[in-house]
Amino acid sequence: MPDGPLIVQSDRTVLLEVAHPDAAAARHELAVFAELERAPEHVHTYRITRLGLWNARAAGHSADEILATLEQYSKFAVPQSVTLEIVETIGRYGKLVIERDDEGVLSLRSTDPAVLTEITRGKKVAPLLTERRDDGSWLIAPWARGQLKQELIKLGWPADDLAGFTPGTPHAIELDESNWHLRDYQREAVDLFSEHGSGVVVLPCGAGKTLVGAGAMAAIKTNTLILVTNTVSARQWRSELLKRTTLTEDEIGEYSGLVKEVKPVTIATYQILTSKRSGSYAHLELLDALDWGLVVYDEVHLLPAPVFKLTADLQARRRLGLTATLVREDGRESDVFSLIGPKRFDAPWKEIEAQGYISPANCYEVRVDLPYDERMTYAAAGDDERYRLAATAPAKLDATRRLIAHHEGERILVIGQYIDQLDELAAQLGAPEITGATPVAERERLFQAFRDGDEKILVVSKVANFSIDLPEASVAIQVSGSFGSRQEEAQRLGRLLRPKESGLSASFYTLVARDTVDQEFAQNRQRFLAEQGYAYSIVDADALVA
Repeated sequence: MPDGPLIVQSDRTVLLEVAHPDAAAARHELAVFAELERAPEHVHTYRITRLGLWNARAAGHSADEILATLEQYSKFAVPQSVTLEIVETIGRYGKLVIERDDEGVLSLRSTDPAVLTEITRGKKVAPLLTERRDDGSWLIAPWARGQLKQELIKLGWPADDLAGFTPGTPHAIELDESNWHLRDYQREAVDLFSEHGSGVVVLPCGAGKTLVGAGAMAAIKTNTLILVTNTVSARQWRSELLKRTTLTEDEIGEYSGLVKEVKPVTIATYQILTSKRSGSYAHLELLDALDWGLVVYDEVHLLPAPVFKLTADLQARRRLGLTATLVREDGRESDVFSLIGPKRFDAPWKEIEAQGYISPANCYEVRVDLPYDERMTYAAAGDDERYRLAATAPAKLDATRRLIAHHEGERILVIGQYIDQLDELAAQLGAPEITGATPVAERERLFQAFRDGDEKILVVSKVANFSIDLPEASVAIQVSGSFGSRQEEAQRLGRLLRPKESGLSASFYTLVARDTVDQEFAQNRQRFLAEQGYAYSIVDADALVA
């Protein structure tokens, strides 16, 4: 009888014994197809989901491989019901196929006529199909390719979309690798995306997702629309493309609240694409402004809901999603799967760290106590007030001061959710502050001063959660966050993961008010990073020594 670290249960939960010597190896394999649900000290709970299995299948993993992982690391026999569920769920992927014939007509076919009969009778699927052909396949309405894929995955039958893509207007793009080269994992990600033409590449923050985007553009050589989170990110993309490719300034346009340029490579913000005027989207013409052959979605886990609807109409374009985590707090991972594409490549954070491409990181949960009067105020508050009271506890200011003194000379980010809390921290620490209200030019100036070492401390709001390149940041002190957001936790740690010229390891501190909802939310926020192999050490604020 094997004595592994896993217990696989009939409800498709998997328990991982953290102290077991094979726990790290088992965690690495589990992350391919299972999602971490709870991560207390000794036993972590994973769940095997349909979407996780379909993503694994799309990334090239078979049911036999997944079952072999469970059998290798399981302490007891894998329940037969789980084995059957995995085999059947994996088998559902590709039973339905979307194709396009030589005349450009879309059709839906299946190797199983019963499945096709079942789904075509669905109330939401039937209107998307026009007629049944003699070979049993169904013609698809020309506009319905994206919506059909959404509806099919809801029914439990994800379609394999083989209908191909419009080539777009050709545009010469080459990588300029005269003084750098794509790393092996970046090249593999580019090759897998290019082979399929749509899908998501998952890489840790700091591991070079932008370079994967540049590699995909160089592979496909077509007009490209890049969608990003904000204007600062747009300019970083522009800078990287100018540095890493043969593209010139005249070939790259910015389409944002500040500038409206449409060029063969256009970088637009999600905000401008979803802005409305008189109740309708004001900039939809951008989606058809040029014959785009590739659409790149940066930070695809943050894709605003309206962009899903717009993306449903872009199924004939190649689509590349880039992200550090497929976790979405709104539960719309299945829309990413069906509309952007399934996961094509995923590199675990610790694996990239072991190769020396991202910095090692130590994570700490620093617990502060509320004084009696604040504790009573918290106890008497309504549910909607309690998190703010706990997250903005004044005791966090003293803890922040001590941590900054402990890391004197290092470059430190103090990150928070609430502007009044950040205002006070910036004033007390004598440090510059960056929020959503900070003009883009001033943000860029302060970020550059931080990179150059002229500013050692920045107090930042959630605008610094993503797509900000601060390679020498070695310490982050998180004073408050967006409730229990796992994706935000991953993004904030990601600010620290670029390897340092100084050789320093990263230190990530989360300040938490003890015995409050702040502590409960912190446990949820840590789940994704625990899945990646990061452990949080719990520290009492009173024990901090400057």
